[in-house]
Amino acid sequence: MKLQPDQFDVQSITAYGEGWVAINGEKHAGSLIISSQGQRLSWPVSRFEDLTEAHFEQLADIDCELIVFGSGRRNRFPPAAWLKALMARRIGLETMDTPAACRTYNILAQEGRKVAAALLIEGGEPAQP
Repeated sequence: MKLQPDQFDVQSITAYGEGWVAINGEKHAGSLIISSQGQRLSWPVSRFEDLTEAHFEQLADIDCELIVFGSGRRNRFPPAAWLKALMARRIGLETMDTPAACRTYNILAQEGRKVAAALLIEGGEPAQP
């Protein structure tokens, strides 16, 4: 019996490494936001220390039920005050290092969940607004 891998009609993170991530085989060197609904946005930040409340307000405009935040090389949490806009829209946020966020996003997206990933790519080229 020949087995075929499952095919999904959502954006998938197909690879990642130091300073980059590949979405459906297309390599990106800057931080970005992707969603299982097809959105792909640049996220103009390259260091955790440069994040502000405005970066998380941008996430509140995404049509999803959960955002997986990849906080870079290690797990770091944003201040709770920065999450007001997400809480107001009843959007959950899970924080983990970026490699774990890539894997978690793929699992949830392939399950058909309305999920987004906000991926901080440290060491890559800064994304342009």
